[in-house]
Amino acid sequence: MSEEENKVLVRRFVKEFWNEGNTTAADELMAPGAIIHMPTGEVVNPDELKSFARMWRGSFPDWHSTFEDLISEGDRVAERWTGRGTHLGELEGIPPTGKRVEVPGSVFYRIVGGKIVEFRGQLDMMSLMQQLGVIASPQHAEA
Repeated sequence: MSEEENKVLVRRFVKEFWNEGNTTAADELMAPGAIIHMPTGEVVNPDELKSFARMWRGSFPDWHSTFEDLISEGDRVAERWTGRGTHLGELEGIPPTGKRVEVPGSVFYRIVGGKIVEFRGQLDMMSLMQQLGVIASPQHAEA
C-alpha cells in the first residue's frame, strides 16, 4: 500500500473504532495477530483492545478523537490526536464526575498488506486524572 493509502486506513480506523464505537472495525482493519502496546505498557491482542475500547466508551460515551498530525513514511503512520469526552461512567474505579475532558495522545501504527499489524499508543493520563480531579493540577499543588 502507498503511504497515502496507509493514512486513509488509519483515518478510517479512528473514525469507526474510536469515534463511532464500532469495535468490529478492528476485525477488518487489524491483522488477527496484531501487536498492541497500550499506554500502560502492557501488550494486548485485538480482542483485548476491543474490550478496552468498550470500557472506555462506557466511561466517555461521547468520546471523539481529532487528528492534530498524521504522518506516513513507508509502512509506518504516526498520529498525534486530541480526545474529548464527558466522564459519565465509572473509569477504573473512579465514579462518574460529569466533567468534560480534553486529552492529548499519539499512536504509531505499522501497516502490512492493508492491515494494522502494530499499534503503539500513548495517552496523557496525568492530564486526564487532573481534569477528573483525581490528582491535583500543578497550579493547585502546595509549594
